[in-house]
Amino acid sequence: MDKVLRTLVVDDSAYVRKVVRQMLGKSPFIDVVGVARDGEEALTLVDQLHPDVVTIDLIMPGMGGLGFIQEQMRRKPLPIVVVSIANEASQLVLDALDAGAIEFVQKPSALATERIFEMSDELIEKVKTAGNVMMSAVRLPDPAGPAASKPQHKPAKKMFPSPVDVIVIGISTGGPQTLKYLLPSFAGDYRIPIAVVLHMPVGYTELYAERLNDACSLAVSEAREGDAIQPGRILIAPAGRHLTLRRDSSAAVQAHIDARPFDTLHRPSVDVLFRSAAETFGGRVLGLVMTGMGDDGKEGAGEIRAKGGIIIAEAEESCVVFGMPRAVIEANLANQVVPLERMFSAIIEVTNGKDPDR
Repeated sequence: MDKVLRTLVVDDSAYVRKVVRQMLGKSPFIDVVGVARDGEEALTLVDQLHPDVVTIDLIMPGMGGLGFIQEQMRRKPLPIVVVSIANEASQLVLDALDAGAIEFVQKPSALATERIFEMSDELIEKVKTAGNVMMSAVRLPDPAGPAASKPQHKPAKKMFPSPVDVIVIGISTGGPQTLKYLLPSFAGDYRIPIAVVLHMPVGYTELYAERLNDACSLAVSEAREGDAIQPGRILIAPAGRHLTLRRDSSAAVQAHIDARPFDTLHRPSVDVLFRSAAETFGGRVLGLVMTGMGDDGKEGAGEIRAKGGIIIAEAEESCVVFGMPRAVIEANLANQVVPLERMFSAIIEVTNGKDPDR
């Protein structure tokens, strides 16, 4: 990464502004060009300073972080990293991601202590990630309302016999908006279970799953130990723990939730889910590797392909960040590479038996 990211820091606390500036200043790739006390001042400074990335608190006097994000996205979309205390702003964080924020960093609850420095490395990495974002691919809310932005796909009538028994999805940066576009496309009678790993902070996947459930015809929930992997259901791996798929003594497949393995960069890990799907379902797995930083999913995609399963990677043109799909594509593990707008159609074609390599 050669570009130095011009960054604006927004927080109503002078102490937090000072500390965040110090933390970001440790990176040679980040230059804090200004600080603001609230959303209104931030809008003015964005016009004056033209930052590449903004970090912003959500709860502030006057115009808060959400108001700033909504107005800035209306004026000119810009990579925004939310930096906020989780317990006070859980719903607001999801609203901010819906509005177009790219990343979220959780502040420690005791701000006026050395604990705030615990988020230093994560904050630097997420600002750098935001600097690589393709804002044209971010799914912003439609001004006409949620119904207008919902994808208008007609699900295929024919479903069985299908060569696929489970669909597994790996996704990260840009994932909340992307899944809200893709998953409502499935009709309520879709017969293949879906399991998802989304890299998200601890404490948010249950709330996010509830929101997805409201938008989808299929039942969406955060995965719990022993949940049945069955038609009509989408399970989201809980943040902080791995989701694997296992057969019980009666050969039924259930969700298993575990902190192990400990040696993964992410928990939950796409690789761990994909590997378990390949072990449990053999070649009857369809894996989707979608927008996200890094290469989580590459090894798991290799295991799915080795068992005879199918991998579809999201095309660069629709990715908020192309890292995860790029890793799979460059390793020659993708049967197909399709943009988000065609992803649902590609899924239906594969699950209806069309050769994915044609």
